[in-house]
Amino acid sequence: MKLLIVESPSKAKTIGKYLGKEYEVRASVGHIRDLPKSNKKAVDIDGGFIPHYEISPGKEKIVSDIKMLAKKASQVLLATDPDREGEAIAWHIQEACHLPKARRVSFHEITEEAIREALKYPRDIDINLKEAQEARRVLDRLVGYDLSGIIWKKVRYGLSAGRVQSPALRIVMEREREIRAFIPETYYVLAGEWKTEGKAKESKTYTLALECEVQPKEKKEAERILKLGRAHAWAVKDLTSSDVTRSPRAPFTTSTLQQTASSRLGFAPSRTMSIAQKLYEKGLITYMRTDSTTLSNTALAEIASMVEKHYGKDNVQARTYKTKSKNAQEAHEAIRPTHARTQFGGTTPDEKRLYSLIWERTVASQMKDAKIRRTKVSANITGAKETIPDFAVTGSVITSPGWLLADPDAKGDDVQLPTLALGSALSLKTLQSIEKQTQPPSRYTEAGLIKELEKRGIGRPSTYASIISTIEARGYVEKINKALHVTDTGEVVTTFLEQNLGQYISDTFTADMEDKLDHIASGKTTYLKTLKDFYGPFLKDVKSKDKLEKATNLGEAPDELRCPLCESHMVVKLARNGKFYSCSRYPDCKGARKMDGTELEGPKSIGRHCPKCTDGELMEREGRYGKFIACSNYPKCKYIEEDATEKKKKMTGVKCNKCADGEMEERRGRFGIFYSCSNYPTCKHAIKAKPTGAFCKLCGEMMMEGTKTIPERCSNKLCPNHNPHKIEEKKKVTKKK
Repeated sequence: MKLLIVESPSKAKTIGKYLGKEYEVRASVGHIRDLPKSNKKAVDIDGGFIPHYEISPGKEKIVSDIKMLAKKASQVLLATDPDREGEAIAWHIQEACHLPKARRVSFHEITEEAIREALKYPRDIDINLKEAQEARRVLDRLVGYDLSGIIWKKVRYGLSAGRVQSPALRIVMEREREIRAFIPETYYVLAGEWKTEGKAKESKTYTLALECEVQPKEKKEAERILKLGRAHAWAVKDLTSSDVTRSPRAPFTTSTLQQTASSRLGFAPSRTMSIAQKLYEKGLITYMRTDSTTLSNTALAEIASMVEKHYGKDNVQARTYKTKSKNAQEAHEAIRPTHARTQFGGTTPDEKRLYSLIWERTVASQMKDAKIRRTKVSANITGAKETIPDFAVTGSVITSPGWLLADPDAKGDDVQLPTLALGSALSLKTLQSIEKQTQPPSRYTEAGLIKELEKRGIGRPSTYASIISTIEARGYVEKINKALHVTDTGEVVTTFLEQNLGQYISDTFTADMEDKLDHIASGKTTYLKTLKDFYGPFLKDVKSKDKLEKATNLGEAPDELRCPLCESHMVVKLARNGKFYSCSRYPDCKGARKMDGTELEGPKSIGRHCPKCTDGELMEREGRYGKFIACSNYPKCKYIEEDATEKKKKMTGVKCNKCADGEMEERRGRFGIFYSCSNYPTCKHAIKAKPTGAFCKLCGEMMMEGTKTIPERCSNKLCPNHNPHKIEEKKKVTKKK
């Protein structure tokens, strides 16, 4: 028996079907080791930046099982993902499970042919790739801890910074500053509708929409054009037609897949990568972390055959695409379907949509150009002494669809124009002027930020999604109508880093560091030299900032805004929920205002002493989730109780069925909202959704609110009523049998 170790259980299941009983296929379920949370124990800097790894919590049994199976196996093969992270995971499995004779195999698609071919050529673990990934992990830990540490001291406790997340946040903040500095200019859009005149009774008439080619900035000029246009006859002044071609785009890389899935399907980058991972593990697409746009010869032949069969031989055109990334990583192919003849793939709606997107882009990339006929019609007034700018419209018609047959969503809308001749009379129907203002640059979307990160050389395919997820999770940006808006906290953190440690969040530094990691991967430099050259000067710079005063004041408030209590000047400060105006005499005066100028009420005494400490007074405070009561001696005394009004809102009115007098109430935990008994911790009964007040007829447990497809379900996971769909599925299977 041979042992093959992969990362994912679903991947193991797919591969196991191909290899049969000769192989035992097991999954490590991702990383089995990582750096400890404590930075002091994580890396031995003086000893040569040696990382100290620990078995990840919950992975002990996996390690034990692999060790046991390896003893019985005639050969152990490590088949983790074909990139640096996969190489590092293979090395960790080898080290943690004591497998000195284990060999490495890699494949870029999960098909029987690709796997059996890879098994013929086992190799040793590539230490250069492993060390490049290890250097990234150690760098991120050291930079993150040291930058975060200085921000904790000088700005506010609990904030964070990072080697890649901070440059990404800086880019978003730079766009925000451009928007704030933008001065809009007024201009006038002149547009109207004209009717073509048929020469005979049977001739059809069309409505033609034209727009002025010059947008005047002065209202007087706009009114002059309108006056002349309404007073004179119109005719076609110019007709130009041209044939243009549209070439297909290259097959997907990680970056372009995330961008296109965001714009066409509305998927966040993390969602796209999660779905792509499942498609890869099911053997439907090739490896989804890649900078390459090339396709294998086998794939090219299969695509050509499929195009000829479905779209005709005339639409086949073999193409090669140049990889734009100067440091394309280990995956040697673009993201493509493993079999082009499979047009539809996936089991869930999301999987089907993403697979179709990948299939369409891949097949279209090997097809002929689309041919488009573009016609421009220009019109102007006739018989006038004064002149006005031409009014025009451009129409386009696809004359030969080519690759658009495979990717129809990329074609856009045709603008059909009537057949006209020079001098043809036009009858004015409407002509109007719309006052507009120039718009500032648009904020980045997630797709736009990924494109910008790739352009500047910040991050790599495997990190784009996590970068954006991190700055959103930290509360540094928030997504509003797909656009990324910098929060007050994000602005403060970025400004502080720019002013004091700007060189470490610059494009140049981040891109250069990526190059150095690539040099480790290629063997041009070593892990130790790279970290040593960087960390000494970096640590010296960070320590020099200890002398800085704490950045409590973020600027002066407008002169007209005065303290509501003592009329003193106010300053801008940062709180956990954003910026606010504070009295410059704080802590002697605790007057405060919100950023809109309204008074911000501070903690109010409720006239009771704290039951936990001797001299504290209970104060009513406002938190993220409503009002609560806390001791005035916080943080020395951390006594907290819920405000009575807020507590009443959270009571469901459903009695707990585990104790005599408890009532189920809404609570918030690390994983979101749940419902538990009001007698906690005496009674620890809890369910994850709101109770309906009914009880299950099968087991007697509480029924709780379900989903759109399951209106109500049992809170007991072991009860069939917990997921009624499974009962229906079993019934269907039984009927079929």
